[in-house]
Amino acid sequence: MRTITIRPELGFNYHLKLSLACQITSALRTITPWTTCGGPNISPSHFAHLESRISISYFPETLDPRDERQRALLIERLQPFDVILAMRERTPFSKETLSALPNLKLLLTTGTRNLALDVQYCASRGIPVAGTGGRPAGVHSTVQHTWALILGLARHVARDDAAVKRGEWQGSLGSQVGRIAVVAFEMKVIAWSTNLTQEKADEQAAALGLPAGSFQAVRDKAEFFRSADVVSLHSVLSERSRGIVGAAELEVMKPTAILVNTSRGPLVEEKALLETLNAGRIRGAALDVFEPEPLPKDSPWRTTAWGQDGRSEVVLSPHMGYGDEQIHGWYDEVASNLERWLNGEELNTRMN
Repeated sequence: MRTITIRPELGFNYHLKLSLACQITSALRTITPWTTCGGPNISPSHFAHLESRISISYFPETLDPRDERQRALLIERLQPFDVILAMRERTPFSKETLSALPNLKLLLTTGTRNLALDVQYCASRGIPVAGTGGRPAGVHSTVQHTWALILGLARHVARDDAAVKRGEWQGSLGSQVGRIAVVAFEMKVIAWSTNLTQEKADEQAAALGLPAGSFQAVRDKAEFFRSADVVSLHSVLSERSRGIVGAAELEVMKPTAILVNTSRGPLVEEKALLETLNAGRIRGAALDVFEPEPLPKDSPWRTTAWGQDGRSEVVLSPHMGYGDEQIHGWYDEVASNLERWLNGEELNTRMN
């Protein structure tokens, strides 16, 4: 029996494994319970129409191939597999890792690009790589979640929710909601990236129906962090962008500033951020992404009494920047590509 591994990245406790029986119609199908933070298992239903050809089981932990010991364990785990679904960049697949997987015949991922996959090496071995192209209509779910975290931290939603449940109370909230509405829609937006120019910023504004100058490009990175009241990170993860926010950037931020990361955990140097927040040097951080994921139970993000004894406030969410509609859509597209591959048909959203 050949095997397929699906590795869903939802920031929770399990990975999905499927076994591909090919010509064997009596394929064994096993499913280990998997929940989304107490919710239902959402992945198997998207592959239910392939049940006669695959079987499903789960891996309970993430392995990081950047660590040699974990890389060896990852290779040992994946060597029998014919197909792997790499959900976003959680598990990088370099040439070194891929070359140790002799049975690999198909590499699937989500999204239209994944810089953690060596697609050129896959092409040299004749291994097709395919992603997903669809998105739900309306405002991008990561945009929605970014603003949820900004407003949640700025208005102390998590802290006040806990206070009310303890029997405490606050004053009138109406004026605060009105103030947020005014500030949120009249904010001055500045932007920085390595190659960003004002011309490119104006092009982005025009694409959103905004006049030129709506986004102000800041050439100096330190000046950007020194000026911003809210820093929201939106970048793909690569070796170039890893640690793009470190001690130097955090040191120049305003003591009233907020840092929001809904992109990728490794964009920020974790040690530097923890030191900054423990010292209360900025107002707070709102984080939806981490390294590793899921967060270990003894992670300082979980165990520290944030917002107390001079520490900054911290709001956490378990990598939910993409909503239910997005992840269900991804699974549908991956299942469709898997079925197309099983049937010898051309894959959608090919990357190599």
